[in-house]
Formats: sequence, structure tokens, C-alpha cells
Amino acid sequence: MRQLRTRHIRLINETSLDFVRDYINKLPFDNRLMGIKGFRGVGKTTVLLQYIKKHYGDSEKALYITLDDLYFTENKLINLAEDFISMGGQHLFIDEVHKYKNWSVELKNIYDTYKNIKITFTGSSLLEILGSRGDLSRRALVFNMQGLSFREYLNMNHKTKFPILSLEEILKNHTKKAVEIAKKIKPLPEFEKYLKYGYFPFFKESEEWYYKRLNEILNMIIEIELPSLRKTEVSAIPKIKLLLYIISKSVPFKPNISSLASRIGASRKSVLEYISYMTDARILNSIYKDSKGIGLLQKPDKIYLENTNFSYGISYNEPNIGNIRESFFLNQLYPDHRINEPETGDFLIDGKYLFEVGGKNKDYSQISGIKNSFIAADNIEFGTGNKIPLWLFGFLY
Repeated sequence: MRQLRTRHIRLINETSLDFVRDYINKLPFDNRLMGIKGFRGVGKTTVLLQYIKKHYGDSEKALYITLDDLYFTENKLINLAEDFISMGGQHLFIDEVHKYKNWSVELKNIYDTYKNIKITFTGSSLLEILGSRGDLSRRALVFNMQGLSFREYLNMNHKTKFPILSLEEILKNHTKKAVEIAKKIKPLPEFEKYLKYGYFPFFKESEEWYYKRLNEILNMIIEIELPSLRKTEVSAIPKIKLLLYIISKSVPFKPNISSLASRIGASRKSVLEYISYMTDARILNSIYKDSKGIGLLQKPDKIYLENTNFSYGISYNEPNIGNIRESFFLNQLYPDHRINEPETGDFLIDGKYLFEVGGKNKDYSQISGIKNSFIAADNIEFGTGNKIPLWLFGFLY
């Protein structure tokens, strides 16, 4: 216990509060059991340490631990929790829960036995967290952590303090908002950089090794988690990687499952399973005309990689620019909005707003006369009327 407390103190002292994501204020840390899931390197550990530093300081009421610590090769989590509580501990912050066998059962037991302790946990294996939620149902609130928005990338990289904009603010006042932002920073060159290497906070460490780390994230999911947690055959791994490559290189992707099955050498059923598993793992974003009753073997109407950095990391050459634009738009709206495939246009948002996404010369021909229809246009600094700069949608979170 003493060595864990010593590590806790060192980590808190080393944690900077210079840049704190707004996401930290959305999470209900006062809930008795709360989880944060997200890709490795997305910033989950930083959120925990910053919250502790801001709200507990040097108090021994909080303790940060990580379950990949060698301490837990010989010590049980539930025993650590008992010791922590006996010493007056109130809030246990547990990182990388998926590294510990039967973690969900022990968390359930701690929750049921000790009524006065709060537990916040994180996990990088989204499939593991998803699979274990049955043990924690009715007890844990679990939230997904996105990578950096374009707004956060600017604030982190340039020490700006741009606020979040709601979708309604953007739709009604986009010209004014874009002008205000452009007075402080030139958005277009920064946006181009963000699309390539701005989604994960570790871009600050090394641009040179950025894509290597991205591919390590993807390989961990495909090569280790899918076989162990979704029972995919090892022989399927090259097929899944080829599927991702095809998606990254394609125009905004409306999948022909039979054609895909032929290209990667798999059955139609297997292709649908791969897409479903990778959507669960958040490698892919899949959208449907109707989101009700989506099943494992239901064909999505469109498929995108979860973020544009994945597209650049997977492609040996430049990915399709139309795919990049739509992937960005979908990624930035995904956390807080319902997104469907419309009959006309590219995206239907919250069942109300219709969007076409394209370059600066994109016109209204496909959405002419449709109420609440808009163009999200790339390569423009400012927009007019219902034509809005694509980059501005990166201020939604």
C-alpha cells in the first residue's frame, strides 16, 4: 500500500494543469461507480490524474492505481480496496482495469460491500469493457472518451482558449464565429495538420513516430483483442486489415458486402461480423438509414474509419479527400448527436438537419429546396448563408 501511495504522489506532482480537456467537467465523478473507455493514448490517465490534482490535491482520501502494476500480480484488488477504506480512503481511481483478471467481478463486490467508497475506472480495451458490462449493469455508468476535437487540438498546441460551440450556434452564427476565431489563428493550415496527426494527444511527443503508435493501437485490437474477445480466427487478421485499407482508400463508403467478401476472401457473413466487431471496438463508425433494431448481421449504409488520422496511418498514399471530409464531420458530431443516412444528402443529424459535405465549390443542387439543409465546405475560412466551413464543426466538443 505504501509503494502505491508513493507512486500516486509522484504522478500527481508531475501532472500539469496547463491544458485540461472540457470532457473532465462532463463526467459524473460523484457517481459511486463510473467508467471511462477509449483508445490507448487518448488521454484517460491524464483525465484521472488532473481530476485528483484539482479536487483532492495531497489528500489521502483519493488513490490512483493502475492494474498493470506488478503489485497486482501478487495482491488482489478487493484487498487493496479494503486497506484503502480502513485508512479513510473515499475515492479509488483505477486505470487499465482490463489488465486484471476478473476485474468486473471484483469491482461489483467492492461496490456491493462498501457503500461509502466511490470508484472511477478506465479501460483501453473497448471490447473487454463492452463484454464485462453485464457484471456491472445497474451499477456502473460507462462513458466513451473521444480523441481531441479540432478545437482542443488548437487549444493544446497553441495555448488558445476557444470555447465549445453548440450545433445551433454554428448553424445560426457561423460567419461571426469563424471571423472571431480567424482573428486569433489561421484555421485552414491548422485544420490540414489536425486531419493528419492531431486526434491523439501524443502528437505532441513525436510527429515522426505518430503513425507507428496509431498502427500499434490498431494492431493490438485486431491481432489480440478480436481473437480473444470475439473469437475471430487468426487467419482472419490479414482479411480484416485489408478491409480497413479498402475503406480508407475508398470514396465515402457505401459497402457492397458481396463485393467486399470477394476482395478480401471471406464469406458475406464474416464481413458483416468483422464490420460489427470493429464498430464495437470504435475502429469504425457505421451509420444506418434507421438506427432502430440494428443487429449483428445488418449491413450499414455507410462505413468510415473512426477518425481521419487512422485513414492517413493506414493508407500508403493519400486517402480519398471526400472520405476524409465526411469522416471528420461524422467523428466530431458523433459524441452528442444522432446521425443517420438520409435519402438525399450525406448526413441527417438529430432527425432534423440535412448536410452535404464537400469542397469549397460544393453547391446546393443535391439539397435544393429542402428545409434545414446545409453545406459543410472544406477549404473556406468563412461561410455565408447555409454554407458553413467544415473546420468549424471541430468546435462542437
